[in-house]
Amino acid sequence: MTSNPQPAINVVGLTKSFPDVRAVDHLSFDVHAGEIFGLVGPDGAGKTTTLRMLAGVMPPDEGSATVAGFDVGRDPEAAKHHLSYMPQRFGLYEDLTVDENIRFYADLFGVLRAEREQRSAELLRAAGMSEFRGRLAGKLSGGMKQKLGLVCALIHRPKVILLDEPTTGVDPVSRRDFWRILYNLVAAGVAILTSTAYLDEAERCHRVALMHQGKLLFCDTPSHLKTRLGKGVLAVISSDPRCLRQELEKAEGISSMVLTGDGVHLVVDDLSRRLPEFEARLRRAQVPFDEIRQATPTIEDLFVDAVTARRSQA
Repeated sequence: MTSNPQPAINVVGLTKSFPDVRAVDHLSFDVHAGEIFGLVGPDGAGKTTTLRMLAGVMPPDEGSATVAGFDVGRDPEAAKHHLSYMPQRFGLYEDLTVDENIRFYADLFGVLRAEREQRSAELLRAAGMSEFRGRLAGKLSGGMKQKLGLVCALIHRPKVILLDEPTTGVDPVSRRDFWRILYNLVAAGVAILTSTAYLDEAERCHRVALMHQGKLLFCDTPSHLKTRLGKGVLAVISSDPRCLRQELEKAEGISSMVLTGDGVHLVVDDLSRRLPEFEARLRRAQVPFDEIRQATPTIEDLFVDAVTARRSQA
């Protein structure tokens, strides 16, 4: 990440309400050039509304936001020349070819032909799509459509990129290609703000904002977030994780529980006490398990524990 005292995105107290719901609640953060910043949270967390306000598509009710040095509330058109916004459903024209879609977006931003041809060639090569230039966009796979959308969004060399859950429903190979393109952009000093509901994708970001019901729960690097839990985590491996969860839901000392593919993660108040206690409990209940051990906290453990605590206080 490049060091730049002036943030590429600066958000202060951003707020947006709709009938019966406050979608974004006094949100504040910044994003610097050469950084991938992740807005992470489930559906309804306020991620899309935040990105739409930053893109100048929707005005905030309160607060302010600057993108590439421009106040998107006061002068959204000026900011749009320096950013690219890729919504969940990017506006590709399915009856146009890959090349024709790129040409269309290049023309929108006034990119000259020589620059467009050079830029599109390098972006398509990075996306692994050079051989598909003549294919209709409607004939592309979901992952390839997303990569084409990113190519179109990058054709004018924006300083800031806003991506709304760009890898949702994308195959693993296309997702890998997608992130490789993003890392190349970061090396060139571009600021990237991406949203995702996948907590594992938070690990790929330089910094992460965990959101829930429009509020910011935590904002830090992935490695620092894992140290902020302040509690112990137990991993219980079992061939029947649902039965395991049903039994442990009755136990004391667990503040939150995350169902994993091969068992559960438990956030507990006292590791040394709860490990032998839970092991004995499972054996008495004849619940099958292979192992119970201390585990390294994950971002998902932190997020679920914070949300569980909020619900219990409500």
